[in-house]
Amino acid sequence: MEGENLTRWRLALGGDNKTDGTGADLSEEQERLDMALAALYDGDMSRYKRMKGKGKGKGRKGGSESSAPYVATWLGEIRELFPQSMVKVLQQDAIDRLHLRELLLEPEMLENVVPDVHLVATIMSLGQLIPEKNKELVRQVIATVVEQLLQKLRMSTEQAVTGALNKSARKRNPRANEINWDATIRKNLRHYQRDLHTIIPEELVGYGRKGRKLKDIILCIDQSGSMGTSVVYSAVFGAVLASIPAVSTRMVVFDTSVVDLSDKLHDPVDVLLGVQLGGGTDINQALTYCQGLVHRPDDTIMVVITDLYEGGNRKRMFKRFADLVASGVQVVVLLALSDDGAPFYDQEAAQFLASLGICAFACTPDKFPDLMGAVINKQDLSLWVAQNINDNVQL
Repeated sequence: MEGENLTRWRLALGGDNKTDGTGADLSEEQERLDMALAALYDGDMSRYKRMKGKGKGKGRKGGSESSAPYVATWLGEIRELFPQSMVKVLQQDAIDRLHLRELLLEPEMLENVVPDVHLVATIMSLGQLIPEKNKELVRQVIATVVEQLLQKLRMSTEQAVTGALNKSARKRNPRANEINWDATIRKNLRHYQRDLHTIIPEELVGYGRKGRKLKDIILCIDQSGSMGTSVVYSAVFGAVLASIPAVSTRMVVFDTSVVDLSDKLHDPVDVLLGVQLGGGTDINQALTYCQGLVHRPDDTIMVVITDLYEGGNRKRMFKRFADLVASGVQVVVLLALSDDGAPFYDQEAAQFLASLGICAFACTPDKFPDLMGAVINKQDLSLWVAQNINDNVQL
């Protein structure tokens, strides 16, 4: 076996040269990699302290010292040793494996982490535990992630939604004072009559409705603990939608209570700081509140983001969905809005929604703008899902 492969096995297996069976020696840089990985995957930050203090610490024995003072140092070191994409994975593994959620309340921790969606979701789950003195630093971490997401998602969302709105707003058979002559001429160029030197329009295109919002969009977001990353993306998309003049956007988050965050949509950071992840789930109560926000059912889109595990009255939840559909509201259920892969969800509930004609599926953030365009244009969503959603979480 070649030396490079032996070294990789040595780093994967851990141990030392006497016990790992590879006989591979590590360079100084590789020793640093090994120490960083051992601290995480052996679950013992105290060993990391000893290894840092003595150089090449051998063996993988446990320790009783507190790991808190050394996590910030470890976070700084992995940023030096690994590419950023790997750092995010290691951070999340550290939070899960070493139970570091409470340590994220420490300023030195917040200063050393690489901000990403999962980190923001973890911070949000800490909620009221965050000390007042750390809140500004927490805001900065969240703001960094929000800005990254806005740069990535704003343009595609605005283009998809405004394009769909413009298309849906054009009036067919308009009155004389409503005719959009520029659009009408372009639409009928193929009907130019050479002998008459004019165009005979076969289809008139009118201006959209002015002075009113074309669509009302209601985002109804489950803020139970499992929906953390979906909440982060929802806040960003909600802010973008709220900035589009032709739509009215409301955002409601819920667990066993309902909180309307619509007045904060101008700043998605404020939205996320107003979210309290965790707790139970009462979908029926949330739908009841959102139904009260519906004033124009035929022009209302309600996007419900939840895994459908109802902690309240399940039969009433089903009836509420049925009532919304019967009233003319376009209801879409996203089992997740994230890149985290196939989520756990209540399959029986999803099948019931399918019987009502409500598509329930997981959607990645990059597909959400096109999804909204399809909904605005009242396309066949089951066909859209079949063409755009690759995983098997679709009903």
